[in-house]
Amino acid sequence: MDDLNQLCAEILDDIAAASDEAALEVVRVAALGKKGRVSLLMKGLGGLDPDERKAAGQELNTLKTELFDAIYARRTALQSGVLDARLAVEVIDVTQSARPETPGTIHPITQVTDELVAIFADMGFSVVEGPNIEDDFHNFTALNIPPEHPARQMHDTFYLPEAEDGTRKVLRTHTSPVQIRTMQAGPPPYRIIAPGRTYRCDSDITHTPMFHQIEGLLVDRVTHMGHLKGCLIDFARTFFEAGDVPVRFRPSFFPFTEPSAEMDVACSREGGELKIGEGGDWLEILGCGMVHPNVLENVGVDATEFQGFAFGLGIERVAMLKYGIPDLRTFFDSDLRWLRHYGFSAFDQPSLAGGLAR
Repeated sequence: MDDLNQLCAEILDDIAAASDEAALEVVRVAALGKKGRVSLLMKGLGGLDPDERKAAGQELNTLKTELFDAIYARRTALQSGVLDARLAVEVIDVTQSARPETPGTIHPITQVTDELVAIFADMGFSVVEGPNIEDDFHNFTALNIPPEHPARQMHDTFYLPEAEDGTRKVLRTHTSPVQIRTMQAGPPPYRIIAPGRTYRCDSDITHTPMFHQIEGLLVDRVTHMGHLKGCLIDFARTFFEAGDVPVRFRPSFFPFTEPSAEMDVACSREGGELKIGEGGDWLEILGCGMVHPNVLENVGVDATEFQGFAFGLGIERVAMLKYGIPDLRTFFDSDLRWLRHYGFSAFDQPSLAGGLAR
């Protein structure tokens, strides 16, 4: 037993003296390898009688366990020391300027959102935001969308798991719930725009499961369809930065507006190139209409006294039209080459006085 205690002390001293993992491995092999000092003692157990073999075996197993634990602890300490040394040497100064070969750019969605906000803010609209997760009332019911409407179905809408009371939240399918929350928050008049993310079960060259919309709402005692048309015509001419962009309004249907319309801008597709503001073709860019009386009544606004208009458009859609981006999906690919090509300088802040874009 005294010999084992001495052996244990010698090996523990060697373990503690190991300066790196390679030296520690040499100590381990010398003690516990196939021809190690402890391993040779284990092999000698066969020559002992049963009682001696049992007692010696227990002592050797205890020794092996103690040595394994010591080796593991020393290896952990050495690895930690190596990591600390690397962290002390490999320092990154995050306050330094970015390398000139990798300049950052403003994403087209951010840039176009800022352009839209600049245009409508100049008309007196305020920016309002709301939650991405909505309940059935704000996303559907308050907007006069009936229970059997296709927009409520699973193939169109992302539903969250059912709650204990049987209700289900949804990822908002439009930013119209922001209009509902704004009207619930206080009495009219209202003059707001609501930009933000929206979600629908769709994915192809012109649709993605997550995309961006901006919607507008104006409610007071005097607003009529003529005001809506004038507002959107001015928007189209300013956004596309053309003196006279021909537009037309086609009758349409939306549950939350009556009458409803879709707005088209003139375009040319000659030679496979799309040009806005000229040519004999038309391209739909947004939906709009007068706020349905049921929507006003659903939020406690007297529809016999107040009326107004609403409109909505996809931010990616108008960005594609203005800047010639052919595929909607590339907006979300995080491709640095694409971002360098279509991105904007951080100093290129949209303003009506200085110009919307470069």
